[in-house]
Amino acid sequence: MERISEIEKRYVLDALNNQFSTSLNGIYNNRLEQKFAEVFSVPYAVGHVNGTATLHTALASCGIVAGDEVIVPPLTMSSTALSVLQNGSIPVFADVDRYTFNINPDSVRENITERTKAIMPVALYGLPPDYDELLKICREYNLFLIEDNAQCFLSEYKGRLAGRFGHFASFSFQASKHLTCGEGGMLITSDEELANKARRFSSLGYAGVSAKQGKITRNDIQDPAYSRHVSLGFNYRMSEIQAALVLGQLERSRELIEARIHVARIFDQVIEGNDLFMRQIEPTGYLNTYWSYSLTMNTNQPEKDWYTFRHLFQKNGGDGYYAAWKLSYLEPLFLNEIQYMKGVTQKYQSGLCPNAEFLQPRILQFKTNYWKPEEAFHQGEILRKTIKQF
Repeated sequence: MERISEIEKRYVLDALNNQFSTSLNGIYNNRLEQKFAEVFSVPYAVGHVNGTATLHTALASCGIVAGDEVIVPPLTMSSTALSVLQNGSIPVFADVDRYTFNINPDSVRENITERTKAIMPVALYGLPPDYDELLKICREYNLFLIEDNAQCFLSEYKGRLAGRFGHFASFSFQASKHLTCGEGGMLITSDEELANKARRFSSLGYAGVSAKQGKITRNDIQDPAYSRHVSLGFNYRMSEIQAALVLGQLERSRELIEARIHVARIFDQVIEGNDLFMRQIEPTGYLNTYWSYSLTMNTNQPEKDWYTFRHLFQKNGGDGYYAAWKLSYLEPLFLNEIQYMKGVTQKYQSGLCPNAEFLQPRILQFKTNYWKPEEAFHQGEILRKTIKQF
C-alpha cells in the first residue's frame, strides 16, 4: 500500500488544472468539508491551514477571551497550550492518568476556578480520553469542551467516534498524521452559531461567509462599497491543493487506519509477557487508532536506560523511536516567559503534574506508519531481539 495513492494524485492534478480560477477555486474545499462532516455525522466542517489554527478558531468562536483559563494536558505537543496563549488566554495544566496517558478528570476538577471557560483534552497517540467524566464536569461548571484530535482519527469511545463529544473537535493533517496533505486541519461542530463564528474567524472576518459558505461571491468582491470585515478574523483557510490531497486520503481512510492498527498488533505480540515495557492501556469500549504505538519502560533510571535501549535497538537495525514531548510547562518558553504572564497562577516546576512527570521520560513512541507489512514485522523482530539483549 502507498501512503499517497493515484487517487490523491489525480485530485491534486485536477486542482492544478483548474488554474486557481476564481470560479473553480473552492471546489475541493467544499467536497472535503461535506465528506468530513458526513463521516462524523455532523452538519458543519471548516477546513483550516493547520491543526493549531483550528484550536485558536475554536477558542475564539466559543467567546473565550484574554484572561480566561483553559484546562489542557501537559503531556502532548505544546501546540495545544500554545493555541490558548495565541488566543490571549491562560493554559492551566491538569495531570494525566498513569495508564491511559490522557488527561485525568479528577485533576481537571482540582484545577477549575471561576475563570475556567473550557477543557481541551487530547486523544493522545490515538486513544480517546474519558469523555463521560469530562462532559459531566463541563455540564456542572458550564464549560466548553474542545476536542484536540490531532493524533486521533476514527477512534471510538463507547461506540461513538471521537469528534462527536465536544462543542468543537479539531483534526490535523500534518505529515505524520493519520490523514495528511503535508499540513492542514479541520474543525467540526454540530452548532450552527459556532460554525458561523468559526468560518468568519478563519476567513478574515468576512461578512459573506457562513457555516457552509467558505467564499465571498465575485459580485461582492467587485463592489467598491462592499464592507468585507464584520468581525476579527485571520487567514486560516485551507488551500485547494491541500483539500484535494486530503480528500483522497479521507476516501482511503479505512485502509490507512487499519494499516496502523495492524502494526500495533504486531508490536503487541512482541511485548506480550515481558516485564520491561507496559503499553498504553486501551480500556474496554475504547478503540485506539494508533498514531503511534507507545510504551512505558519499567525502570528507575529512565535518564540512562531510555537512551541505552534506543542505542541497542538502532544497532540491531531498528528505525529508532521517539520520546514523549518535554512537558509543556517545563519548556523554556513557559519557565522563562509564560510563568510571569499576567493571570498565571500555577507554578511551573517539578511536582505540578506527578503522573505526567513519571511517564514522560519513560515513554517510547514507535512508528505505526509502515505501509508494507513486512517492514513492520521486521521492526517487531528487531524489538524482540533487543528486549532479550537488554
